[in-house]
Amino acid sequence: MSKKIVLTGGGTAGHVTPNLALLPYLKAEGYEIVYIGSEKGIERTLIEAEGIPYYSISTGKLRRYLSKENIKDMFRVVKGIAEAKKLIRKLKPDLVFSKGGFVAVPVVLGAKSNNVPVIIHESDITPGLANKIAMPSARVVCSTFPETLQYVPKGKGVHTGTPIRKELFEGDREKGLAACKFTGEKPVLLMMGGSLGAVKLNNCLREILPELVKTFDVIHLCGKGNLDAHLREQEGYMQFEYVSDGLNDLFAAADFIVSRAGSNSISEFLALKKPHLLIPLSARASRGDQILNAASFEKQGFARVLDEDEMTAESMQKEIFALYENKEKYVSAMEHAATGDGVEAVMTQIRVLMG
Repeated sequence: MSKKIVLTGGGTAGHVTPNLALLPYLKAEGYEIVYIGSEKGIERTLIEAEGIPYYSISTGKLRRYLSKENIKDMFRVVKGIAEAKKLIRKLKPDLVFSKGGFVAVPVVLGAKSNNVPVIIHESDITPGLANKIAMPSARVVCSTFPETLQYVPKGKGVHTGTPIRKELFEGDREKGLAACKFTGEKPVLLMMGGSLGAVKLNNCLREILPELVKTFDVIHLCGKGNLDAHLREQEGYMQFEYVSDGLNDLFAAADFIVSRAGSNSISEFLALKKPHLLIPLSARASRGDQILNAASFEKQGFARVLDEDEMTAESMQKEIFALYENKEKYVSAMEHAATGDGVEAVMTQIRVLMG
């Protein structure tokens, strides 16, 4: 009889992507897979596209600040816990694997009440509120970063790295160059501003573009609504709002990368051994997790880091050239990393708890 695993996690693509990375390996080992997510979250579209049975529960955002929405959302969370308990009783899984996000909290609590073992994966250095609530109910907490283990209850933490999608390693450099109309004669810089783009990053890059294209071909993922019509004919420069199909080909074409410091993205750069300059989202616009992520990668010798609040076009240009000139040093550090692709390490934890 095949073992059944419930996957959960949602709210953002970052809470789903590592689950997607595990799917082919879980299928290959014969696990029956079911997903529990929110009614309208991004996870529903991504998971249903994979043909995985999907169940939705009520969910509410957990906030650290006072808001009238907290009262409504508290009722949604309580309702979600009741729904998750009932659903898990009906599904009878052998294990729940949670990638975090607010939808995961009721599922983890529902699993605990049904005596179903839980594995949690934490992507950032400091656990978010949802995972903080869920951790006491977990048997194992996997982490992307070694530093996270200090925040995990003793004996539960395992540094695994992040599961990386298999197709990311299957990119075709020639296809990537062709998509950008590049010859491959110059080294290729890939700039990513995050799924929504980043205005300051885009502006700085475009300001120094005349200098950059003397040495590099530049691929620019600038975010929705951020294309610059004046640069459509710029030689050595190709801009896209966003790329999903074919992103692996652009990664294959790239010699080095400039990016935000989201955990999943930088884990992919590490797995692909691509030298990278990280410009983390400012603490004024986030809880500061990207700053910690970037500092960890800089400390481990994988990346250079530029502070967005102090960034100018000139400092970006200086850092880009410094990264390229020292690229072998960063590649060497990444080749000696304790974890690259975390699939096997996470699968090991799943096998152990599945018995």
